[in-house]
Amino acid sequence: MTNEDERELESELARLQQEHRDLDAAIDALHQSPAPDLLRLQRLKKRKLLLRDRIAFIEDQITPDIIA
Repeated sequence: MTNEDERELESELARLQQEHRDLDAAIDALHQSPAPDLLRLQRLKKRKLLLRDRIAFIEDQITPDIIA
């Protein structure tokens, strides 16, 4: 992997982590509302899970495999 590829992955990782934090805040705010929109809540949680999986994938790409 070239340095440019790694920088691109790190940039995407930072963006995804920020979006994940934003979704977490949105989910918390929706939970606090008097009548939460359950369908929207479910969609936000699903998006958050997809982001978590993508974040884990990118972290695995950046971290070199170490054979013990």
